[in-house]
Order: sequence, then structure tokens, then C-alpha cells
Amino acid sequence: MTVPRPHLSFWERLYVPTLLNGFKVTFRHFWRTAVLRRPVTLSYPEEKWVVPEGYRGAPYLVRDQDGRTKCVACQLCEFICPPKAITVHPPGPEVDPATGNVEKRPRDFEIDMLRCIFCGYCQEVCPEEAIFLMKDYALVGQRREDMVYHLDKLLALGGVHLDPVQKWKHKAREAARQETFPVPVPPPQETHAAS
Repeated sequence: MTVPRPHLSFWERLYVPTLLNGFKVTFRHFWRTAVLRRPVTLSYPEEKWVVPEGYRGAPYLVRDQDGRTKCVACQLCEFICPPKAITVHPPGPEVDPATGNVEKRPRDFEIDMLRCIFCGYCQEVCPEEAIFLMKDYALVGQRREDMVYHLDKLLALGGVHLDPVQKWKHKAREAARQETFPVPVPPPQETHAAS
């Protein structure tokens, strides 16, 4: 199969129009900065970038209003992560004496920020709304180990997510009602037959 190529004129073969377009952009930036005194760039540490709405930054874990971890260690985020940057360690069979078997939470949760591509799949797949992409774009560390965020750091950076549906309070009330099950049946009342 032969692909027909358009015939280039003499000026197109010299790439003069392309060069002129490039110089046009350069001259426009020069005019804005030198004559109009409107800079094109930011002096980064002193001037912060205004993050637009919908920006996908670093993923962090959040707590509920009562300070509990919203993550239930279902590992859906770990399975869906394209670069495999998330590692969830489930709690195992031991029971937490503070909460009993009411809720499940991860023993450890790791996100390797050097591998993360900020795609947002983890936020979309989370059934508990426990992981959110925040507007954080300045991730720094001295070593590679500093860029692997563990559960405590992820929860500290994520903060508290105010959830109108407090599922665990509803579950605790439901469990309390089941504690009194079966409901004691009152003794049958005697009926007197008319003689």
C-alpha cells in the first residue's frame, strides 16, 4: 500500500513558515514580559501556583468524624492501580479490642509516590470513599524511602472527611438490637371460658 504524500512547495521545503510561527510565539512572550511587564513564568517557591478545579494531585487516606480510618482493607485500590504503587496489608484474624469485629481496617497501607501516576482510579473504585486525590503537587523527599507514604502519614495528610451517612453508627445500633435477640415473649394470658 502506498500513501500519497502532498507535494511541498519551495517555501514549505525551506520550513520558513514554521520558523516564522516559532518566532511569532517567542516575540509574543518577549512583548508580554519586557514591554507589558506581565511575566509568563512564576518564581516558584515565593509564588504558588493556583491549582485549578478538578486537579488530580497526590492520593491520601481520610478519617471519618469520629477519627476512625475509613479504609476497610478491601484491596480494590491495590488491584486497580496501573503502576502497582499501592500496597494494602489486611489486618489478619486478630480482633482489635477497641472495636471488636465491627470494622475492618488495614494493618498497613503504602503508596509509593514515585510510582504513582495520579490517575484517580483508586479514588473511583473505593467503596468507602476512604481515598481522595488532594491538590498537593509538591512532593519532596531526600531518599526513595521518604517517598513511600505509610498509613500514619497518609491519614495525617488526608485529614477528616465529613460523611453525611455514618454507616458504622448505624451498624453499631443494629448490633446492639441483635444483642437482645430473641425478644422475650410475655407469658400467654389465661382466657376464662364463660360457663
